Amino acid sequence: MNTDNKVLACVDQSAFADHVTDYAAWAAQRMATPLELLHVIDRHPETSASQDHSGSLTPDAQESLLGELAAADAVRSKAAREQGRLFLNRLRERALAAGVQTVDVRQRLGHLDDTLHEQQDGVRLFVLGRRGESAQSTQRDLGRNVERVVRALDRPILTVTEGFKAPERLLIAFDGSSITRKGVEMVAGSPLFRGLPVHLLMAGQASQDGPKHMAWATAQLEAAGLGVVGQMVPGDPETVIAQAIQSKGIDLLVMGAYTHSPLRSLFMGSKTTDLLRAARIPTLLLR
Repeated sequence: MNTDNKVLACVDQSAFADHVTDYAAWAAQRMATPLELLHVIDRHPETSASQDHSGSLTPDAQESLLGELAAADAVRSKAAREQGRLFLNRLRERALAAGVQTVDVRQRLGHLDDTLHEQQDGVRLFVLGRRGESAQSTQRDLGRNVERVVRALDRPILTVTEGFKAPERLLIAFDGSSITRKGVEMVAGSPLFRGLPVHLLMAGQASQDGPKHMAWATAQLEAAGLGVVGQMVPGDPETVIAQAIQSKGIDLLVMGAYTHSPLRSLFMGSKTTDLLRAARIPTLLLR
């Protein structure tokens, strides 16, 4: 698909792919853009349960064994591609049935974060499942790929949850930083949010510049014709935001993501990950 203005949905062969497709179709329709469904086949080294005897093999036997392994790998890759093709075609039909005019499908072999990074120049919005294939067996509430993928990209990423519901109320987690000001400008200028009431929330320690930041953000959103309610609430941002989502019936959250280094997150944890776990609703992450 030759376009610089598309929604790209990253799907794997799990039950969560249907939800990702539904949200991506919703976004593509609202933004009047084409949709691409991308399936990345991540090749992992095969681990043999049997003992490795390669060191005791003759050169001819080693060459024969390598040939057999290569042939087996080719068979597995072909089967994975064919299974993926059928899976993607089903999702394509689902998106077309939802009303998307242009839907493309593509498979790539490689690492998920590297592949998405290579593709991002042509993408207006990424859509990614909060959970995926590996989460079905581990039951983790946040897929292992989410943080790595989000850190690899500098485009907006809509991370979605199980079950589809067209968003009706939007919350912007705002702190006056450059990334959240960028988020306000994006919401004001994008057809994705047109007609949605906006709750603008500044949570955490009170700041002397807080009222000025809130006034700027409110003015930007109101100038775009959006209905805005602004609120400054002291307290732990994770708790305050989660409570606001629950009490106000919010079904889409916009916030900055992973603004600190991975090393800092290793020692101190990540507020983005904590908020994603607490929110439990589709969240648009800004980088």
